[in-house]
Amino acid sequence: MSETSFADALLAPRSIALVGASGDIRKNTARPLRFMRKHGYAGTIYPINAGRNEILGERAYPSLNDLPAPVDHVFVMIPGDDVAPLLEDCARAGARVVTVYSDGFGETGPDGMARQQALVARARGLGLRLLGPNSIGLANLHSGAILSVNAAFETESLLPGSLSMVSQSGSMMGSLLSRAAARGFGFAKSVSVGNESDVTVGEVVDALVDDPDSKVILLFLETLRDAPTLARALERARSAGKPVVAYKLGRSEQGDALAQSHTGALAGNDAAVDAFLKAHGVMRVRQLETLFEIAPLAERHGPGSQRRADTPARVAVITTTGGGAASVVDNLGLHGMVAVAPPPAFIAEMAGLGLKLRETPIMDLTLAATSAQYKGLLEALLRADWCDAVLSVVGSSAQFHPDLAVKPLLEADKPADKPLAVFLAPEAPESLALLRAGGIAAFRTPEACADALSVFFQGTGRPPATVEPTAWPTGLPSTGMLNEREAARLFAELGVPVVPSRLLDASRLEQELAQLERDPASLSYPLVAKVCSRDLAHKTDAGAVRVGIGNLAELREAIAAMLASVGQHAPRARIEGILLQPMEGRLIELILGYRHDPLVGPTVLLGAGGITAELNPDYALRLAPVDQDEAMRMIESVRQTRLVRGFRGLPLGDCAALARAIAAFSRLAALDGAAVQEAEINPLFVRAEGVVAVDGLVRLA
Repeated sequence: MSETSFADALLAPRSIALVGASGDIRKNTARPLRFMRKHGYAGTIYPINAGRNEILGERAYPSLNDLPAPVDHVFVMIPGDDVAPLLEDCARAGARVVTVYSDGFGETGPDGMARQQALVARARGLGLRLLGPNSIGLANLHSGAILSVNAAFETESLLPGSLSMVSQSGSMMGSLLSRAAARGFGFAKSVSVGNESDVTVGEVVDALVDDPDSKVILLFLETLRDAPTLARALERARSAGKPVVAYKLGRSEQGDALAQSHTGALAGNDAAVDAFLKAHGVMRVRQLETLFEIAPLAERHGPGSQRRADTPARVAVITTTGGGAASVVDNLGLHGMVAVAPPPAFIAEMAGLGLKLRETPIMDLTLAATSAQYKGLLEALLRADWCDAVLSVVGSSAQFHPDLAVKPLLEADKPADKPLAVFLAPEAPESLALLRAGGIAAFRTPEACADALSVFFQGTGRPPATVEPTAWPTGLPSTGMLNEREAARLFAELGVPVVPSRLLDASRLEQELAQLERDPASLSYPLVAKVCSRDLAHKTDAGAVRVGIGNLAELREAIAAMLASVGQHAPRARIEGILLQPMEGRLIELILGYRHDPLVGPTVLLGAGGITAELNPDYALRLAPVDQDEAMRMIESVRQTRLVRGFRGLPLGDCAALARAIAAFSRLAALDGAAVQEAEINPLFVRAEGVVAVDGLVRLA
């Protein structure tokens, strides 16, 4: 037997050992053997059970050491404490991959994590790859290799197809397989990664990219582990034209907490995960059933082309049921899309087909169109330049006359550059099956239909920009918090314009003020005064900022008031001085943020600025660093920037300078000599000419 690759041993093993296989058909540990015999696996199966010579009609072996030939894959179903001693036998048996169904490892807490880490270290020392532990298994639905205890495979017949799924939840893997099969969607491969201790989601995706049976890859995610490996796999999938669709838990704080408690996962920022998935070409859906319902749309078109974020997608809606169409249009609006009315010229053109359309967002053909007319209208819409997608909403005819209801949809000439989606208002499984067979995306609910179209039109992003590393500025601390003046120097070194400042030394404050009194021309009023301290991340909260200071007497009063306030609110803060800055004008103020997310790495944020930044969810987030083109797309994604982009004749701001500042700030991700954990410019003033950072902080690792 020739050597088996990792991908083949994982997804298409020729020989399998089932350690802990049971002859009691009531037990989970009897399922893999039953499933593979039921579903026609043609490879070799070796049940391993020290207490039996025969299991379900198959010869059983007391141990892996007693096998007559090598195996590709071992599926382990024994108590967790017995798994580690088994690894040497797996290696001697020639296995490349060991899937561990057993639990009691990283998902149980620190002690279990220690056992898991020791297990992985031993496996790697033996040249083995581990899937799991706590994995419900995997399946190849084309070959019948069902190395899984999931009850979904009790079905009498499998439905092989072109979808493949990688799931961090074993139970949801089975649920999604059964839901999709009920809709006629067949699968090629399904893999539960369990605790993802060794073999990761990214490695499975990488293997599926090369699998000819897998046309669309689906991900059910609770967290991200090993983001760099996943990123490389997703880029390979994008290059190969193989769409990846994901559903991830954790959009809410409670959902994120539940995902972590279930998987022992590290907490991250869901917005950062969203940015990661989009940057690497993944279509992230919000509705669970959209995960597979979007597959025909994804396979035919891939993600939609990059659009201006502030330009809504235009959807032409044709229907034979007004209420059903309205329900979808309502959901389109919730997702930032718009149902667009046909223009007069198009209405006149369709009159030539005998159709009387009106200039309304829903083209209602109830009882008013023949099959030929419907087909002609559909083809004209798919060629029209005034809409970006076509949505057909079908009424009761889908339930009672499936052939007639979907005939125009199937027969129409459908160009590759414009998506067509169908919502069936009634429960109409026959029509759904016909549309699926025709490669048309059809949906059972208005919510999933709108979800799929919105995800499609979000398009995909770009991976982080490649930039040369920047040396850490000489003389700046390389750990802990920087004070505001140090942070400003760092930003300036990266190329961000910063407000000029003067620091009055706290140790000789009276002498500094006396010097200002002797040389009043050295300051230009009005100005801003701030307490400079690396212990005050939010100076406004501590009363450590005063604005509009008009003369030296007011400055003295402001300093005294600030020091008193800081002494009350933060008595342990180390005060390094008083920072003086000129009052700066602006059109709007924004916030620039940077965070090294524990799951996805460096991210950069642009949002509404000032003291309301934390209350206003108006922001754009990307993986860092970004180039100026991506920075401009961030600007277009933030609603507040419309105030400086020509909204209702307001003065234009210097968005080119803003894009340069965003790109420069994002280079915090490429510093050599120190690691920035968090940084913020709040506010960043946008002016008619240029931008300027007037406050900032930096926290280092």
